[in-house]
Amino acid sequence: MASIISLFSGVGGIELPFVENGHEVVFANDFEEKATITYNLNFEHDALCADIAKVDVNDIPDGDILMGGFPCQPFSVAGYRKGFEDTRGTLFFDVCRILKAKKPAVVFLENVKNLVSHDDGKTFQVILHTLQDLGYHVKHAVLNASEYGNMPQNRERIYIVGFLNKEQYHHFEFPDPIPLTTKLSDIIDFENPVDKKYSYTKSKYPKIYNAFKKVEPQVGVVYQWRRQYVRENKSGVCPCLTANMGTGGHNVPLVYTKEGLRKLTPRECFNVQGFPKDYKLPKNLADSALYKQAGNSVCVGVIRRIAHNIDEALRY
Repeated sequence: MASIISLFSGVGGIELPFVENGHEVVFANDFEEKATITYNLNFEHDALCADIAKVDVNDIPDGDILMGGFPCQPFSVAGYRKGFEDTRGTLFFDVCRILKAKKPAVVFLENVKNLVSHDDGKTFQVILHTLQDLGYHVKHAVLNASEYGNMPQNRERIYIVGFLNKEQYHHFEFPDPIPLTTKLSDIIDFENPVDKKYSYTKSKYPKIYNAFKKVEPQVGVVYQWRRQYVRENKSGVCPCLTANMGTGGHNVPLVYTKEGLRKLTPRECFNVQGFPKDYKLPKNLADSALYKQAGNSVCVGVIRRIAHNIDEALRY
């Protein structure tokens, strides 16, 4: 059993498969108080709500695996792509501060795909070289949830795995693609009515409603509102969930059901990310907070397969 240091934990999507495999979280942290509420409802070890830049390394227990999805806004096409010029970008160096002090056997990081190409690849090279300078042998890959996590979501992310032990590094490989067998209807309810607050009616949302009618909507398909028009996702998967989808406006996934046009429910968003059905959502949090948490999280199916391969490598 390995001990886990989780940074930027969010709602625990990265450590969840490791906990399923019998590993123990000894430290978890996130800056967002509402995310820690959801996290603490589902994990035995409570997450500390604090700015990691202000956390003393002496207050963090030793661990075997350090993991986290450090803030992606500085590198995302949805943001301004300022990278390390953005103060959130420098939080990567807090990851390194803790790695240097704790020397876990494995480091496992996740971020947006655009981290690889930011600033003509210079940002990513800084990240790789910094990890290597700390003694880690590093592999990385961009994996899509629909190809590697058996989840019908078009979500590409960069995954970085580093080992102190070179033999373990050589025995680790990222998973191969697998067939997509999970259907949209397995995770989204197109048949039964949901709370009317999720409906997009003509009187309440005339712009979206009228734009939607132009695409000849079909039951069982996920669409996307793109500020001025509605786009059908012809690949048969859900578009990438975003942190701001609960605020309306841009990049909102929409579905057409037997009850009419509506947005996904928060539970369906967690389903799209591959969270198990028994994962609890706090009843005292607004939907907007839950949408943000789902959009900021990870595809659990992809993490589960990487976690398995990390475990296999650690046997050597």
